[in-house]
Amino acid sequence: MKSIQSVRSCSNLATFKDFRNSVKPNWCPGCGDFSVQAAIQRAAANVGYEPHELAIISGIGCSGRISGYINSYGFHGIHGRALPIAQGLKMANRDLKVIASGGDGDGFAIGMGHTIHAIRRNIDITYVVMDNQIYGLTKGQTSPRSAAGFVTKSTPGGAIEPSLKPLEVALTAGATFVAQGFSTDIKELTALIEAGLNHKGFSFINVFSPCVTYNKVNTYDWFKENLTKLSDIEGYDSSNRQLAMQTVMQREGLVTGIVYHDKETKSYQEKVVGYSEIPLTDIDISLSEDQFDQLVKEFM
Repeated sequence: MKSIQSVRSCSNLATFKDFRNSVKPNWCPGCGDFSVQAAIQRAAANVGYEPHELAIISGIGCSGRISGYINSYGFHGIHGRALPIAQGLKMANRDLKVIASGGDGDGFAIGMGHTIHAIRRNIDITYVVMDNQIYGLTKGQTSPRSAAGFVTKSTPGGAIEPSLKPLEVALTAGATFVAQGFSTDIKELTALIEAGLNHKGFSFINVFSPCVTYNKVNTYDWFKENLTKLSDIEGYDSSNRQLAMQTVMQREGLVTGIVYHDKETKSYQEKVVGYSEIPLTDIDISLSEDQFDQLVKEFM
């Protein structure tokens, strides 16, 4: 678990710079993850967080390094397991603002089971997926987000499986907040993450974050030519789930903006009977010797 490098006085609101630390990212020059990091830092400051109020939980992959590059609490977990850790952390400390992060391989392959159930469970955390449509850390293999026909070292004859569609999956699983951004549009991406952080429940944010080293198909120029902003679609209503699914399917998921936002459904924590108002971190959970002996007897 990474701790915060310096704790500011809470008398002044934190700024973007307060979420920076001295660790220099070692992503490839041009990687979209730089912009995702910047957007998270800006969003956290814009909604009024302090570094000691935020935790970034990441999985494995190039994007998994992000938890060490932001001045907050951070935990670099194991492959596909960022969400279970993030959910447990939030349930134990309800006052902590929790962001889970990872790549498309981390969240949509080995971690897909966790992603589905985290969405439907609706615990109050934000999940930011850096979607580069390839496995970058292991030097360029097909991921669940690679398109059919995609040629990589693991699929020299072209991928024969269709690409997984994360927005459709999230909507089908009952997500209460679904958004998608493009790393080069930091202004919009920051606004999407802000909205996700302010949402009471699970917020799912997929981000097109191009891999400039191993993905020569889904490039910055390719996305600029193919993406459509939902704000440019006349009459689009992000509160209409049916319209959201229809739009996403018609445009093959190549949209940016808030796809769907349900402001009525309560979060998991609000539904749990007896969920303590006091964070577990502030509760005395020490056991006396007599209490421990009594507990052991129950299992003997």
